[in-house]
Amino acid sequence: MCGFSGEVRFDNGLADVAAVARMTERMAPRGPDAAGIQAQSRMAFGHRRLKIIDLTERAQQPMVDAELGLTLAFNGCIYNYRELRQELQGKGYRFFSDGDTEVVLKAWHAWGLDAPKKFHGMFAFAVYERESGRLALCRDRLGIKPLYLAEQAGRLRFASSLPALLAGGDLDTSLDPVAIHHYMSFHAVVPAPFTMVNGVKKLQPASIAVFGPDGRRTDHVYWTLSFERSAADIEMPASQWQAQVRAALDTAVERRMVADVPVGVLLSGGVDSSLIVALLAEAGQKGLKTFSIGFEEANGEKGDEFVYSDLVAKHFGTEHYKIFVKSRRLLDAMPKVIDAMSEPMVSYDNVGFYLLSQEVSEHVKVVQSGQGADEIFGGYHWYPPLLDSNDPVADYAQVFFDRRHAEYAEAIGGDYLTEDFSTAFVAGHFGLPGADRAVDKALRLDTQVMLADDPVKRVDNMTMAWGLEARVPFLDHELVELAARIPPEHKLSDGGKGVLKAVAREVLPNAVIDRPKGYFPVPALKYLEGPYLDMVRDTLNGRAARERGLFRRDYVDMLLQDPKTHITPLRGSKLWQVALLEMWLQNHNI
Repeated sequence: MCGFSGEVRFDNGLADVAAVARMTERMAPRGPDAAGIQAQSRMAFGHRRLKIIDLTERAQQPMVDAELGLTLAFNGCIYNYRELRQELQGKGYRFFSDGDTEVVLKAWHAWGLDAPKKFHGMFAFAVYERESGRLALCRDRLGIKPLYLAEQAGRLRFASSLPALLAGGDLDTSLDPVAIHHYMSFHAVVPAPFTMVNGVKKLQPASIAVFGPDGRRTDHVYWTLSFERSAADIEMPASQWQAQVRAALDTAVERRMVADVPVGVLLSGGVDSSLIVALLAEAGQKGLKTFSIGFEEANGEKGDEFVYSDLVAKHFGTEHYKIFVKSRRLLDAMPKVIDAMSEPMVSYDNVGFYLLSQEVSEHVKVVQSGQGADEIFGGYHWYPPLLDSNDPVADYAQVFFDRRHAEYAEAIGGDYLTEDFSTAFVAGHFGLPGADRAVDKALRLDTQVMLADDPVKRVDNMTMAWGLEARVPFLDHELVELAARIPPEHKLSDGGKGVLKAVAREVLPNAVIDRPKGYFPVPALKYLEGPYLDMVRDTLNGRAARERGLFRRDYVDMLLQDPKTHITPLRGSKLWQVALLEMWLQNHNI
């Protein structure tokens, strides 16, 4: 796991190496082990390296293969790189390193646009072809690894984080009204290609953007997810689905142990992370390190789930670490948490992952984490109402959107007030072929869009702020494809995630499975009292926020007057959402 950046000119000018150096340095926490820049005429690549596979200098990046005429910058991990290496050697390719980076480079030369189809893993990469002058940018199927672009006349810049592009300078930082609408309505999910600023876009997951030497762009989609089912799928009993899921999950967890350094687990005490620990223990992993975090309670709400993580750690004999965070430390960390965000992310657990990653990075460089199980296997409370919905778009918006368009119009200043982009986006996605039932449309949307731009992005940003690589076995693309075929009745049984819970019952204590569903609790941010409310009030009443005029003053004053009464359908604070966006903009000098 790393961070990379670059610039390619299309006007015969020289690439701005100084700008690439600034972008690369901004990502130093993502890759604390090594740095490199490779420049030639119209092209410059920069890279920060976190050494996970092939710890030698032979795997240094940006990687150049002069014989093949390719330069590569790569972020992520290809779990089947050894098998692909053997296949490429059979084709006559010679290797000078022992890691996955060179496999990506050689695979691109051998298979071109089809290369990503062969990768099992999480990845984003840029490859420059010396002879053709083409640049290709690629992102993994589910958007686990980020990639941001800034296209201008005669020039393209790209980076693993949006703040890195800001560090490069010469960028349009005016606010994008479409992104603002999504942030305020679509539970802070801003789908690709949009970002909060007009000058930066995100590469779509499962896509390759190819830029010719003249700057012309061609986009290719190399993977799609279908929720269509055969007659055999529909008739298959739950027990057979359970067996298939168990086998696929065993494989997914095993794949994510590929590393030349130890791999730990972030153990929340919920079913998903506990199941990862259980499967690793069953596979014979010894000395497994697990990590949990908890916070002080607020407003009578408990701030940790140690009782469950302790139970799992003891049951499987892990080397367990518990981190307890006092409220003062939480408050002090907030500016750094916001600085680590590539985009404004409103979830309370950002600070939890940030502080947890700080502690974990002292012990290991790689962890497995349980993100994605709820979206893939139907664990959220908004799925059952959609099972037989006659108006899927309205019913989904009712349970997921933070505010409908009428309230949005009350919240946003006139210059930024626009049409209802979020409802239109959901309607468009629901209308795509490949998912006929309403609940399948919601599951597909959450899998392909919400996951990448909410929980997965949070984990990437907060773990990489401390040079910690997080791997997510529930987003193994073969497991995701299998889950999509499972009839929703099986997934939604047993209070949600029925098939996955059946697998869990094979290896976990029932107390972990039958507990009330938990989230990453950070009560102090949910209820915004005392110094937290002061922080929010100072931000929104400050000169910068007033001059920006993004939010209407009467709306802000209403939220400030009684924060606890203004809660979203997903139990988030509307005041925190508004304040967090303003804090993020100010932190990044936008």
